[in-house]
Amino acid sequence: MTIPFWFKLAYTGVTLVILVVWLRHYGPRNLLWFSDIALLGAVPALWLESALLASVLTVATLLPELLWNVDFALRLALRRRVTGLTEYMFERERPLRLRLLSLFHVPLPAVLLWMVGAYGYDPRGLAGALLLAAVVLPASRVAGSPRENINWSHGLGGRPSAWPAVPYLALLWAGFALLVFLPTHGLLLRWPS
Repeated sequence: MTIPFWFKLAYTGVTLVILVVWLRHYGPRNLLWFSDIALLGAVPALWLESALLASVLTVATLLPELLWNVDFALRLALRRRVTGLTEYMFERERPLRLRLLSLFHVPLPAVLLWMVGAYGYDPRGLAGALLLAAVVLPASRVAGSPRENINWSHGLGGRPSAWPAVPYLALLWAGFALLVFLPTHGLLLRWPS
């Protein structure tokens, strides 16, 4: 299974448009979200046909991206808040073009799985995701604010954590490792390639 050249070009083009708009509207710190890292990181993964990079991105983001999609679909169907992950998609004061560009979350899990299927799963993806989180979570805390709460680095559920930053971030990292990265790693070890 290979990923065609036209798809690589199209994905790269769409990602560049999103990157320019995000930088203009949100600034560079918004790119610290794991989902944005996966969106951007998929470009070199596609062009280099890198199993390792595709594996790291998939381990780090597949489950949260799937949850985003479920939340969005349920919100559309039920017309009420479910988990809050996609709350911003329904804010009328947020420009429509920003909300439309955020729909990159919908195909991202399929793109990640397609890359892993095409290039194979590299088991070092787990270690890479752990390292990525060890860098990105503190950076999210330092660069972001409690209002932005990038990668939940200031607290869960919309409330700032009462814990000091270091133990909270260590617990958050462990939560990602145990609840997101390890299950995804286990799934991808069995993923057909």
